[in-house]
Amino acid sequence: MSTNLLGSPFLLKNVLTTSPYNNNKLSIFTIKACLHSSRTKTPNPNKSQIDDHVYNYTKYCTPNFPDHVSQTPISEKELKNTKNGGILDDFEKKGVLDLWFKMQDEARFDVEQEPILENYYKNSILVQDCMESALAYHLSLKLSNSSLRSDALFELFMGVFIEDQELIFDVTDDLRAVKERDPACVSYVHCFLNFKGFLACQAHRIAHRLWSKGRKIVSLVMQNRVCEVFAVDIHPGAKIGSGILLDHATGVVIGETAVIGNNVSILHNVTLGGTGKVCGDRHPKIGDGVLIGAGTCVLGNVRIEDGAKIGAGSVVLMEVPARTTAVGNPARLIGGKENPIKLDKIPSLTMDHTSHMSDWSDYVI
Repeated sequence: MSTNLLGSPFLLKNVLTTSPYNNNKLSIFTIKACLHSSRTKTPNPNKSQIDDHVYNYTKYCTPNFPDHVSQTPISEKELKNTKNGGILDDFEKKGVLDLWFKMQDEARFDVEQEPILENYYKNSILVQDCMESALAYHLSLKLSNSSLRSDALFELFMGVFIEDQELIFDVTDDLRAVKERDPACVSYVHCFLNFKGFLACQAHRIAHRLWSKGRKIVSLVMQNRVCEVFAVDIHPGAKIGSGILLDHATGVVIGETAVIGNNVSILHNVTLGGTGKVCGDRHPKIGDGVLIGAGTCVLGNVRIEDGAKIGAGSVVLMEVPARTTAVGNPARLIGGKENPIKLDKIPSLTMDHTSHMSDWSDYVI
């Protein structure tokens, strides 16, 4: 385990003191967490946080988002070389702290508007020391049942966050993705507390870390609870990048050997599945910037290349080239296989599901 852990001079017991799960059992943690606790000044709420994403994988045009929170890419080398609190500087540079403070401000505003929500927002956000503890607490309540205690889940989830410093960057990337791409998302705290696609994705991230550490039984139990609670079934072995939007998310199924790139948008009732009883590498590989419409099935170990778009209700059994649009059952390329029409924007960011209509000559009502 890294000696930096989460880089804060404060101990995890600081989290447990303010958490509703404060008990003696959790005091075994005497390691660092909750980076923002060492920040001595309050950020200026009037300071602009507008910035542009940097996408390394494409030259496409990117849309402008008016309330985008500043972020720059993180490198593994940068994390490994942090010393003397450098990881705290990284968190500030990546916008994690700004986003957390913004969520707290949003929570306070919501409580002013709806006092009935005071205890809910207080326990979930306002008394939490950092985004990690808030997410661990919220997920532990959602996924617990009469036989699976919420305090035990909280301890398990916080342990994962402490061991994996980079996990929080994926969480914040997903938060931004939802806020930027989903017009139904009114605030970051709204997404964090209420969007089951976001919550299911974060639960999967934790389960995947446990799966990778060999803790397969508990990760499979998490998969089952996520499926029961959020109606999203993601195998903990699946590999998922950052900046993911699971829009509505109901009925999403993702198989064990599926791989999903960065900045991908997937709508409800999408299946990334196999084709039968074949073992081994048997599930789809989704590139960066891909948009997959509602009700789509992508079956088998096929590749959806970077920047491709899959129309709603399609059944994809073969590779889809980069920057093309596939529609129908079985799916076919807009413009034809020999000379498909190329997209000039990142479909997962524009969320445009109908731009191909004028080029689909046999679409008739």
